[in-house]
Amino acid sequence: QVQLVESGGGLVQPGGSLRLSCATSGSIFSVGAMAWYRQAPGRQRELVARINSSGRTNYADSVKGRFTISRDNAKTTVYLQMNSLKPEDTAVYYCNADLVPRGSIAYGNYWGQGTQVTVSS
Repeated sequence: QVQLVESGGGLVQPGGSLRLSCATSGSIFSVGAMAWYRQAPGRQRELVARINSSGRTNYADSVKGRFTISRDNAKTTVYLQMNSLKPEDTAVYYCNADLVPRGSIAYGNYWGQGTQVTVSS
């Protein structure tokens, strides 16, 4: 069974940094684009950053210059380096990936379980 396993969330003071990780697990043939979304209480889930299989990235305007998305050489793990964190970055952060499970012929879209990021003094 394919899973996305996130780690790295927590409590940090304003101006601080956190690094989120999301690793794919299970029998996977290919991984395409990977992304981070977030959802704050009472708000819709929003795209934070995305990286495709070629390494091209795009970011939400609210995080440009502060967050960096990257992936490992095997392209099975995605990271989100978050610097200069603000209270408004507080949310549950979700990993998302397009991937082809082994034995399948088409991409499916998968979500992680979410990890809480709280920015507060």
